[in-house]
Amino acid sequence: MELRQLEYFIAVATHGSFTRAAREVHTVQSTLSSAINRLEQDVGTALFERTTRRVALTVAGQALLPLAIRMIGDAHAARGAVAAVMGHRKGQVNIGTIQALTWIDLPAALGRFHTDHPGVSITVREAPVDELTDSLLAGDIDLAVVARDHYPKPMGLVTLSSHDEELVVVVSKHHPLADRNEVAIAELAGVPFVNFEAGAGLEAVVSRYCANARIERTIVVHTAQLQLLIELVARGLGAAIIPASLAQHPEIASIPFVAPRPHRTVALLAREQQPSNPAAAALLQYLGV
Repeated sequence: MELRQLEYFIAVATHGSFTRAAREVHTVQSTLSSAINRLEQDVGTALFERTTRRVALTVAGQALLPLAIRMIGDAHAARGAVAAVMGHRKGQVNIGTIQALTWIDLPAALGRFHTDHPGVSITVREAPVDELTDSLLAGDIDLAVVARDHYPKPMGLVTLSSHDEELVVVVSKHHPLADRNEVAIAELAGVPFVNFEAGAGLEAVVSRYCANARIERTIVVHTAQLQLLIELVARGLGAAIIPASLAQHPEIASIPFVAPRPHRTVALLAREQQPSNPAAAALLQYLGV
């Protein structure tokens, strides 16, 4: 049973004539008649009583007519729904991100995307790197921005773009190091630290940098909130090592390290180079991809 056959069936039932129905559906009468014959073969019974004077529905045809109308309506609705999604008028896009995101201005990007595609629903999930990659592989999210230094890219994911970020040490404006133009990692031995633990991505980079320099940090506060970490540093509880672009607070000093300066790599990941979700594919241009 094909949709075209049902459309022809409805046209004949509406007009009570094969000739008028053929004109409505823009086909020749022989083609329409053949389609109706095949439909009757599919359902196993006659759908019309044909005489030289009229064409009328049989009891079976009367039973099929409302169902056929509904099926055609559903088919049109399905085409419209798909067209709406493909045209980004409707849909859903899910993006995951680490907390310490600096490379992409995600609120600004999503704001522009929403202005251009107001019918697309957006979900942002903030989580540790391993959770984001697992969710991406499982299909729960479409895109993920993650730190790549500690976590290798899992099989089945592709990198759409990446960015290196320099790390700096931040201290209170009243800290003895606050006026320095640069600092050696060895000078931080014994300095109290505020430690960022959310997701372990940034912490892994910092720990490896300190371990390579054989520096053991004295950690006085652990926090999973980046903004709280910056406020604690500003209050003089300790130093911290964070991406340079996050060191924007009137009460903290940002000090570069002497070369070689530490950095981390942040990447935008997906399951495929061109996401199959049209809304996710459209979002990429707003993320600078």
